[in-house]
Amino acid sequence: MRVGTVVVEAQPINPAKEFVGRIEAMQRVSIRARVTGYLDAVLFKEGQQVKEGDLLYRIEQAPFEAAVSQAQGALDKARGQSAFADAQLARAQELLKTQTGTQATRDQRQAEQLTARGDVQIAESNLKTAEINLGYTEIKSPITGLIGRTSVTKGNVVGPDSGVLTTIVSQDPMFVSMPISQREFLTLKSADRMTGTGALSVLIRFSDGTAYEFPGKIDFVDVSVDRATDSVLVRAEVANPNGLLIDGQLVKVALQLEQPVEKILVPQSALIADQKGVYVFVVEDGKAATRRLTLGGESGTSAIVDDGLAAGDQVIVQGIEALRPGVPVTATPAATLPGAG
Repeated sequence: MRVGTVVVEAQPINPAKEFVGRIEAMQRVSIRARVTGYLDAVLFKEGQQVKEGDLLYRIEQAPFEAAVSQAQGALDKARGQSAFADAQLARAQELLKTQTGTQATRDQRQAEQLTARGDVQIAESNLKTAEINLGYTEIKSPITGLIGRTSVTKGNVVGPDSGVLTTIVSQDPMFVSMPISQREFLTLKSADRMTGTGALSVLIRFSDGTAYEFPGKIDFVDVSVDRATDSVLVRAEVANPNGLLIDGQLVKVALQLEQPVEKILVPQSALIADQKGVYVFVVEDGKAATRRLTLGGESGTSAIVDDGLAAGDQVIVQGIEALRPGVPVTATPAATLPGAG
């Protein structure tokens, strides 16, 4: 029986898949007012770089300074009353010892002392709250990054209900996130295991086709699959020292191994599947024989073989329809058979 064969060899492969990704800032902060008051100053230029701790807005401070002063006065008064209550209790206890005072008077003075101490604690808390609110009149940047447009200007009343005043996004590094179908994800994961290093490289290309100079590294794979799209979210971290990557930007993302790996490739047309798995026919001593395969994904029109074939094996790719193990065959290179493409 005449069959067409190919001699399989180990070839360097570097499986690459391209996806649509979106650039995301590693940190994004919505700036809001935490106290209500007149906006006294806007202290930044829209679109500029700000550093952590930079003053962005200042709310009119005079009412809050007055509240601190009032709370301090209330605390001083409470401390004075507490000291007086302590003295009154000491006097009542002394009189009780000399039998010139009564137990009821001593108990009353003790209750007054506890009340006075409670008033001190309340006054201390009120002072602390007033100082915190005074601090909130200075709205500072919690991160380093680019600041967006301000939604309010000087002279307006702002407060917790005013919404977002502005937004700050970090710039370097950035994230790029992409949804990847289950099939493509498993193919890439299998290819990644070939190297044993987890060295999938992330290459970015802009919408105009230009390549981004800095490769990225995958740092997160979602723990669940989106049931609506049967895809898994993959995220990579990418350096952005020049600020070319912008939060929310759509880009093309290619995932591939950093270093090619030598693997046996077999034409997919030679694969036969049954209940036990996938196998091919090979030529052994002039007869057809089966080889069970362990596959590791796809590379173009070929299947990547992890186990089952060795370099130099003759795999039958034509004439397999009526082939059975042990049938004598005459092997001819597939390209020379009549009708071979």
